[in-house]
Amino acid sequence: MGFSKDHLLARLQELQIDYSKYEHPPVLTVEEQAKYVSSSEGALSKNLLLKDKKNRYYIVSAMTDTKVDMKVLSQRLGLGKGGIRMAPEEALSELLQVSLGCVTPFAVVNESARDVSLLLDQKFKNQTRCIFHPLSNDVSISLNTLGLDKFLQSIGRDSVYIDLEANPVVGKDQPPDLAVYVPSNSVVVPELPTKTASIQTASKNVSAEKTKPVASAKPSKLASNVKSAVEDSALLVFKNPEKFVEEILDKTTALLLSEGKGENVEALAETFRKRLTSEFTHLAVMYKNTAYSQGFYAGTQSQPKRP
Repeated sequence: MGFSKDHLLARLQELQIDYSKYEHPPVLTVEEQAKYVSSSEGALSKNLLLKDKKNRYYIVSAMTDTKVDMKVLSQRLGLGKGGIRMAPEEALSELLQVSLGCVTPFAVVNESARDVSLLLDQKFKNQTRCIFHPLSNDVSISLNTLGLDKFLQSIGRDSVYIDLEANPVVGKDQPPDLAVYVPSNSVVVPELPTKTASIQTASKNVSAEKTKPVASAKPSKLASNVKSAVEDSALLVFKNPEKFVEEILDKTTALLLSEGKGENVEALAETFRKRLTSEFTHLAVMYKNTAYSQGFYAGTQSQPKRP
């Protein structure tokens, strides 16, 4: 089991690192966080978990007004344009052992994150105090960079502060300036288990790989009712795509049973369920990845309003 926020705060106290704590409702964006933590308490931060094509992971922690150009960052790491992208949500729990909205430099305290590279915005060095989540998004803490450096040193980490807005020329005579920070080891994050055969995600957003489309079921007279069931179920918020699909199929099965007649209606309902499971799961995962991608984009572009 990974560190909890209580374990982390206890570690900071053991190290005699001065910090201030601010409890608030769970927040998923910097804008929400800014409603409860004033900028006068320190500089708010945006924290991203990224991965490259060789399954190497990076935490990028930046000031909210810092513009992080993914293509430029990828080139500076020696990965070429488009070589780095948002990590899948599964990596948050598997590597950092935190949930969505809780990415933080402190997550490298977990042994599972030993191969995750941490890149810090050099602008933090100019701030009196900086604000991060202590592994949970219902609490924020402010501390100075000396305190953050002391914590990282205690777990065998060097603090790496870089200019995230720099755009140096990379070429034959100008090697990538950040290539030294590329992790030496890759990490394979297990896919979420499914009740059916493994299904690859197909999406045009930055977090999903292109795959062959899943064959769809033939149209039926229940098409309009199925569509209605899907739309009704989409109003429910499920973190797990399989639960989302199960809710959809429960509704569509009920519709089929209510309209069908004869002894074979139950067998028909089961066939109907099997034929749609893979496609609905494919769509649910795609929608989840799209939402996660939009959250990532908002995190890189947004800046909270100053009071």
